[in-house]
Amino acid sequence: MAASLSKESGRRPGWDVFLVALLVFALLQVVGLAEQAALPHRLQDVLRHPILGSLLPQAGYAAMGEVGPRPGEPIGLLLNALTLGALIAYALFDLALTEPRRTRWKAWALAAIIATAVVLPTVKLILLREGSGPASYTHDGGVIQTEATIQYLLAGKNPYTEDYVDTPMAEWGFSEYRTALYHYPYLPWTFIFSAPFYLLGQAVGFYDQRIVYLLLFATMLPAAAKLAEGAAFRLALVAVLALNPIMALDVIFGQNDVFVLAWIVFALAAWRTALQRRSAGQDGGRWLALSALCFGLACASKPTAWFLAPFYGLLLVQDNAHLRQAGWRGLWPALPMILKRAAPALGAFLLLLLPYVLWDAASLYDDVWRWSSGQGPTGYQIWGWGASNFVLGLGLVSNRFAPWPFWIVQTLAATPLLLWFMARQIGRNTLTLACWHYGLFLFVFFYTSRFLNENYLGYILAFLAIGALAFDAHSADAAGSPGNVGAPTS
Repeated sequence: MAASLSKESGRRPGWDVFLVALLVFALLQVVGLAEQAALPHRLQDVLRHPILGSLLPQAGYAAMGEVGPRPGEPIGLLLNALTLGALIAYALFDLALTEPRRTRWKAWALAAIIATAVVLPTVKLILLREGSGPASYTHDGGVIQTEATIQYLLAGKNPYTEDYVDTPMAEWGFSEYRTALYHYPYLPWTFIFSAPFYLLGQAVGFYDQRIVYLLLFATMLPAAAKLAEGAAFRLALVAVLALNPIMALDVIFGQNDVFVLAWIVFALAAWRTALQRRSAGQDGGRWLALSALCFGLACASKPTAWFLAPFYGLLLVQDNAHLRQAGWRGLWPALPMILKRAAPALGAFLLLLLPYVLWDAASLYDDVWRWSSGQGPTGYQIWGWGASNFVLGLGLVSNRFAPWPFWIVQTLAATPLLLWFMARQIGRNTLTLACWHYGLFLFVFFYTSRFLNENYLGYILAFLAIGALAFDAHSADAAGSPGNVGAPTS
């Protein structure tokens, strides 16, 4: 016993503690800056809100005053203090406790961090929006426009045919860049899945699309933990998915990347379960079918999921020994098995898309593809942080709305990369490579596109995290891989 305690007293601090601290410090700073820049009336709105304004005694609000550190209002500051307190607990549990209590209490501390740094700030903005108007305290497409599409759906109207000029979307953003008023760029599962929650919200007199995103977010994190092996890797993966500042902002303000991310994580978790059952000599067919179904729903949510299809398709035939041995030559013979196992994905995708194709294929194409490529009088502008800034900065176009053949650069950059990544995965067909390749491939594609919006980086980082931290069945052959070195087997 004494030897065991002595060994624990000299134990090196967990590397996951540093990662969680880094994420928390960056997240609080970024969210504070975002609220300061985008929400100028947050203090007054908090004070006059019937719920937020009564959480503290009036003497407390008076003592905190009208000027304070970011985020500049009492509720946000107390949430930050709670987050940092939970982070301290996480670090102390790591040093003071032994297994299995260490992991259990660190998991509870991480849950408290996520609740106070992401979930409750989202609830705060939902409440502020309810008191300030539908075009406030949220994002345009992910919340305001998606709520309008649900209303169109329930009224029997085609969201891809209708415009949004008479919705709260018209009050959001810069007037010269409101081309989304004429287009809905997301796919049907986004509003079809949300419609029952909207009806429930209408029944109780309150709805915000972020309620759906929070539910998926909270369900996704435990599913993501199943992708990793070993306590530190599980905690680290959950922390990166939940607390990376861009994805957290995505959830708080209501951008919809977490919607498609959740369905992909569900697909990967079901795939991992099928693999585990197969390794134990059990039938994993139902879990594999569930995985494919979830992936099909992701593809019917947002086109960003489509870029995972080549890598996910290879994962579906990970047990195909001939493919591993024959390389590219084995891909064609493996194609029937890929299509058979992907049938639930193809079925779900077609079931959700075909009605709108038959209803008004031209409008669907115009909203989802033509708009994003900058075509037509209301096409999307050249925007974001990618290489398109060189096109603007070098004067190759006259303005942000001008056409330019980005597709040529994208094809030249992405095609050889796709072939290389597929060849690498055929040789070593693992979840880690599939996610890493997907994240990097998507990064290159959007970097060379007309726009690389900052929220895409949080989504890309999520898959780089899975690629780095998820369990790799071939870890013995992957010396030096950060996702495998030192990973325990239980």
